[in-house]
Formats: sequence, structure tokens, C-alpha cells
Amino acid sequence: MTDMKSPRSDVAFTPSVKAIQARKGSRDAYRRMEENGGWQQDITDELAAFIAEQRSFFIATVSSDGAPYIQHRGGPRGFLQVIGPATLAFADFKGNRQFISQGNLADNQKAHIFLIDYLNRRRIKIWGEARVIEDDPMLLERLMPGNYQARPEQVFVFKVSAWDVNCPQHIPIRIDAEDVELALSERDARIAELEARLATACAG
Repeated sequence: MTDMKSPRSDVAFTPSVKAIQARKGSRDAYRRMEENGGWQQDITDELAAFIAEQRSFFIATVSSDGAPYIQHRGGPRGFLQVIGPATLAFADFKGNRQFISQGNLADNQKAHIFLIDYLNRRRIKIWGEARVIEDDPMLLERLMPGNYQARPEQVFVFKVSAWDVNCPQHIPIRIDAEDVELALSERDARIAELEARLATACAG
């Protein structure tokens, strides 16, 4: 875990990173950020609301010999849940059964969650440690989204060490297909309503 006496950003800003920041001119700005409290650990109401709206995220782990691995996780809005002041969890659905993330966590619990909202051009990075729970059916049932067509297998619990919000620069705007369908449906309904009014007015 991160040393509580050090800035929480040290989970990412290693001595090598800080040396590059100093060489390229950004270290002073980040030092001021650290002196003013730095990154947070506890999940704020704003962050919890953002998480509750996400339908997918990426989780990164590292193997015992240092090979990185990034895995996509998806589900209905709210499938990634806040279960404590600095703890996230989600039901892990059955998939291709490679178990790479779980195997990596057995050797190294350090993990990272990356969430991106393409519509509002916002991304959040979360550092922490994760573990897999295979033998808690009550927790699995609690985390399983209702009426979702997937088979839950186990639970991932993620303890947050620090989190940060990225700038929106270079994030493309993308809209979920179901949101597009809803907007088109509402448009078509409005057009039909106006055409009916026009037909009535012309008939009168």
C-alpha cells in the first residue's frame, strides 16, 4: 500500500517519473498539487455517481515477471459498485476462462482501474490493490445486476489507494447505441405528433 506519509500520487509518481517531470518542466506544478493535499483515496459522492453511470471499464494487472495485462469489463450501469469509503467491487461474469487477471493478482495484488466517459469526455484513473473472492455467494448475489443475462462466477474487490481525473483533451465523443435509438425514437414521435396536428389544422 502507499506510504501514508507520502503523497498519494507517489503510487504513480515514482522517483524516475519525478525526474522526468523535473527535466521537462512539470515537477513544480505537481509538487504544489502534492503540498495542497494531492490525490484522494476516499470515494467522493461525485466519483460514486460517475462510477454508477459507467457500463464498462478497464482493469490492469501485472504478472509475476512484470508483464502488464489490461482486461475490459462490461455490464449494465451500476455493475461496478462502491461498497466502502475506498472500496469497489463487481461480480465477475463467466467468459473465456483464461483467468489471466486472477492469476496475476495471486502473485501481485497491485491493480489499476481506468474509466472513460466518451459522451462527456471524462476519464478517471484509480490505483489500488485487488483480490478475487470465490466463496462468498451472498456477496456475489448482492453485486449481481438484476435481470442481466450473464453467469456470475466470483467477485473482484478493489481497495483504492489513490485516484485522479484526467483532462478531456483528445477524447473522441461517442454515444451508446441505445441512447441514439432513444433519441431517434423521441424525434420520430415528435415528428408524428406535429404531422398529425398539421393534418388536423389543414382539415379544419
